[in-house]
Amino acid sequence: MPMILSIVTFLPLVGVAAILLTRAMASSSEAPGLDNRARWIALITTLVTLAVSVVLVAQFDASNPDYQFVEYVPWFAGVAYHMGVDGISILFVLLTAFLMPLCIAASWKPITNRVVEYMIAFLVLETLVIGVFTALDLFLFYIFFEGGLVPMFLIIGIWGGQNRVYAAYKFFLYTLLGSVLMLAAMLYMFATAGTSSIPELAQYAFDPNVQTFLWLAFFASFAVKMPMWPVHTWLPDAHVQAPTAGSVILAGILLKLGGYGFLRFNLPMFPDASAMFAPMVFALSVIAVIYTSLVAFRQTDIKKLIAYSSVAHMGFVTMGIFAANATGVQGAVYQMLSHGIISGALFLCVGVVYDRMHTREISFYGGLTDRMPRYAAIFLLFTMANVGLPGTSGFVGEILTMTGVYQASTWAAFGAATGVILSAVYALTLYRKVMFGQITNPKLNDITDVTPLEIAIFVPLIVGTLWLGIYPAAVFDITQASVDQLVTTYQSAIGG
Repeated sequence: MPMILSIVTFLPLVGVAAILLTRAMASSSEAPGLDNRARWIALITTLVTLAVSVVLVAQFDASNPDYQFVEYVPWFAGVAYHMGVDGISILFVLLTAFLMPLCIAASWKPITNRVVEYMIAFLVLETLVIGVFTALDLFLFYIFFEGGLVPMFLIIGIWGGQNRVYAAYKFFLYTLLGSVLMLAAMLYMFATAGTSSIPELAQYAFDPNVQTFLWLAFFASFAVKMPMWPVHTWLPDAHVQAPTAGSVILAGILLKLGGYGFLRFNLPMFPDASAMFAPMVFALSVIAVIYTSLVAFRQTDIKKLIAYSSVAHMGFVTMGIFAANATGVQGAVYQMLSHGIISGALFLCVGVVYDRMHTREISFYGGLTDRMPRYAAIFLLFTMANVGLPGTSGFVGEILTMTGVYQASTWAAFGAATGVILSAVYALTLYRKVMFGQITNPKLNDITDVTPLEIAIFVPLIVGTLWLGIYPAAVFDITQASVDQLVTTYQSAIGG
């Protein structure tokens, strides 16, 4: 299929145009029906985008480590519209397309004000995020990367909780500040190498002395996006204030942009600096894993606990990437994909009880298994997956990253293993407090179990979690060639 990448990237904008056209044609008396039409247009558009992304993956040649489905059109001043995917990026395109329809469905009833604008924000966000994973030009990447801030800023700031404006500004300013340094580094690279093509820049040998500064500039942007300790403080606020679907996209996809950036820029383009800074990254990652796990244990808000859990899990990802061996990088990619599904599902689980009771305080709940047995089973599965239970996708990602890290640094692997134990402590404590015991709060006597719509949203996530846990080769078959090429190139560059 020609131009399939452009189709999968910009298809959501067709949905935006359809929603705007529908609104322009509607009379004032049709306003209530307009919201419903916007929901259906958004859902159908995201499902079609998912179908096209599945076709993309089906046509992908997993044995070829190079970029495929490449599109190249000169743009301006040496910058080009350059698109392509390899074994690493194609699965993130699929993950984005997979989560978006679930987010639209999860917003069906909870979002009642400014529905048209809400659906437009999500569709625009989908285009910008997929664009990040498909862009092969430095400045095209930057446009997509920074552009995603705007719809997410609006989603948190308009449809969020009580302190939504504060959380939205904190999210925006943290991520923008780091990215200004990245832009400066990009301009230098363009001027030095004479090209803005990401594949060509990956082959260019930058001066080792300059690599240090370029590496730090990119690290500043991606570390905030991950987010790594100590620049993680925007994430709990953003999660707590964001609507449920906003949290799903934030944890499921937007956090992965940082890890993807490390794999696409820091490791291949600045290998000497990556090798030099690896111990620092290990130290920050171990602190993130242990410290944020302890912080999560003390949380009183369910969403905040899961948010801190995300920071801890991203610590595994950064360790795996900078271990810079095939096992570690494979584990990091797998962990990001797995966490996208599991954390998204956990935030949807929180959304189920929040929509009924309008509170996320752990102390408010207790004994939910009596009233919501199906919900308790679903929540248990994703809690266990988050802990890393064998048979779920969470186990595969964690064991691989720790194996890869052990080859590079035994003390970092030991720190990561400690984090696994702590994650079990806070996750199972949360489950016990919310699900078990007697119902002491009389308001919970009227709570209802999951609806057919909610079950329909959870089923794909349950299947994804178990399937990736039982058959990890589904991911490795696609990523193997690209990861091997990345690691081999890196090792030869540092003389390994």
